[in-house]
Amino acid sequence: MKHMKQLYEADLYEPIRKHFLKQGYRVNGEVHDCDLTAVKDEDLIIVELKLNLNIDLLLQATRRQRLTDLVYIAIPKPKRISRKRWNDILQLVKRLELGLIIVSFAGNRKSVEFKVHPEPYKRMTSKNIRKKAALIKEIEGRSADYNIGGSSKSKIMTAYKENCIQIACYLDKLGQMSPKALVALGAGEKTPSILQKNYYKWYERVERGVYAINEQGKAELEDYPELVEYYLGKLENEDSL
Repeated sequence: MKHMKQLYEADLYEPIRKHFLKQGYRVNGEVHDCDLTAVKDEDLIIVELKLNLNIDLLLQATRRQRLTDLVYIAIPKPKRISRKRWNDILQLVKRLELGLIIVSFAGNRKSVEFKVHPEPYKRMTSKNIRKKAALIKEIEGRSADYNIGGSSKSKIMTAYKENCIQIACYLDKLGQMSPKALVALGAGEKTPSILQKNYYKWYERVERGVYAINEQGKAELEDYPELVEYYLGKLENEDSL
């Protein structure tokens, strides 16, 4: 079995050095603790070399930004990494306004690939605005905080599930109702869709346009006493108006 050659940070230096030399830069290693510097005209580029992208490398690179805006981090090409995690890494590097160089080793061949260049980060895009709006909508759709932050294995109470519980409460309290009547009580515009999809299997269609809560729904409502009390209280307030 052929063993992989041990890789060192110094192995990253030569292919990156050759790249910048071809671009007309003057290149030096280990200048004032900078792994690699490349100078051409008014441009000063600093490259920090590491075998792994970690917090120490990012801290080191951001310290170099006190000297120049053109700071790169360089690592060997990752062997196994998910696309999502890789995209998250690229996003982090961009947010820090750093550059990222990947060095590939295939036998005696070494290649350099620039994945990210250091440039000002554009913080808000249309995609981010949509995601922020969706987050705010979810927050506003929750009546209170029923989740514990950091708990990955427990079931999460979402605005959608709260809406389902609200509808189930009203059907349990008032009996068979139409989606229109439920909406009039404040169950929300999604009521018809929730009843039709019946994601939690809590409702049953009695006749066209009329729904009731089933035994499963009644049983599972007992798991949410705080929400049941909250929505029945809302119902009483509606009746008193």
